[in-house]
Amino acid sequence: MPNQYGPEYVRAIAPYQAGKPIAEVAREFGLDEASIVKLASNENPFGVPESSKQAMAAAVADLGRYPDANGFELKAALSKRYDVPADWITLGNGSNDILEIAAHAFVQGGQSVVYSQYSFAVYALATQGVGARAIVVPAKAYGHDLDAMAAAICDDTRLVFIANPNNPTGTFIGAGEIEAFLQRVPAHVIVVLDEAYNEFLAPEQQFESADWVRKYPNLMVSRTFSKAYGLAGLRVGFAIAQPALTDLMNRIRQPFNVNSLAQAAAIAALNDKDFLEQGAKNNAAGYQQFVEAFDQLGLEYVPSYGNFVLVRVGDDDQAGARVNLALLRQGVIVRPVGNYGLPQWLRISIGLPQENAIFLAALKKALA
Repeated sequence: MPNQYGPEYVRAIAPYQAGKPIAEVAREFGLDEASIVKLASNENPFGVPESSKQAMAAAVADLGRYPDANGFELKAALSKRYDVPADWITLGNGSNDILEIAAHAFVQGGQSVVYSQYSFAVYALATQGVGARAIVVPAKAYGHDLDAMAAAICDDTRLVFIANPNNPTGTFIGAGEIEAFLQRVPAHVIVVLDEAYNEFLAPEQQFESADWVRKYPNLMVSRTFSKAYGLAGLRVGFAIAQPALTDLMNRIRQPFNVNSLAQAAAIAALNDKDFLEQGAKNNAAGYQQFVEAFDQLGLEYVPSYGNFVLVRVGDDDQAGARVNLALLRQGVIVRPVGNYGLPQWLRISIGLPQENAIFLAALKKALA
C-alpha cells in the first residue's frame, strides 16, 4: 500500500546514505573492530585535537544548562578569525544544517535551485525538502561548469549551491572564476559557496572568500569544523553572510543547534595552528601515496583538492559495488558513489600512512 502521509515531494526524497560505521562492518563480516580501516567519510585521521579535548573537559561542568543559543564566544572567535562582524555569522549543527536552513529561509515550493551534477548530495535533499525544483547543470570534467550554471538561472531561481573544493569529485575552481560568476548572478539569487574542504588547499590556491561577502550581499560562505578540525562527531559549522541573510537564517534555525561541548571544542580548534598544519602535511603526503599507486595500477582518478580521491575501479555499472564489497570483506570501508551517478567509481578518504597502505593492499586483491 503506498504511503499516503506527507507531501509528495517529501515521499520522493531518497534518504542520505552515510558511510558504513565500523561497528556495523564488524558485525556484518565477523571482523575485529580494531582491525578495520575506515576511509569513507572524509574524517580527520588524527581525530579530535588535544586542545579541543581540554576545552570540552572544562565545559562538562555546565552541561546541566542549555548552551548559549547565540554562540557569543564562538561567534567572537570566528569574527576575529575572518574579520567580519559577529552578526554576519550563523552557527549550524554541522555545515549540513547551514545548507538546510538556507533552503528553508530563501526558497519557496515551486521555485528553483541550481547546483551541479556530481555535487554534494545534501543540495538535492535540501531542495526537495522545501518542494523546490532542482536545476542540475551537467558537470564539466567532473566539476562545476560555472558558465552553464549562470545560464541556467531562471526568473524563479532563488538559490545556487557551489561546492569548492567539490565533494565527491575533489575538483576546484579558482578565485577568478568564482568572482566572475558572482558578478553574473542576479541580485535576488543567493549563492551558497560551500567550502567544507577549503583548509586542504595548498597556500597558493587559498583565497579569503569572506572578503567577497562585503562586495556581494547575495553571497553566503559555508564552512565546517568536521574535516580539517577533526570535530565531525560534534557537528558544528557556520556561515558568513551580510545581516540581511543571517537575520532570516537565525529566525528559523533551532535555538540550541550547536551544543556546549561543540562550541568549546570549535573555539579551541580554530586557534590550533599546529593541528591544522599536521593535517595538511599528512593529507598532501597521503594524496601522493594514493595517486602513485593508482598510476601503477593503471586506474583513472580525478585530481583532488580535498582530503579524498575519486578513483574508477572498473568499466561496468557494478564495478564500484563489487570492489567495495571485496574491500569490506577485508575490513576496509570506503565510499561507493553510485548514488551520485558514478557507479564505476569509489571515493577514498586520505588516512594515516599505514591506513592508506592497508587500503592499497586490499584494493590490489579486490581488483584481482
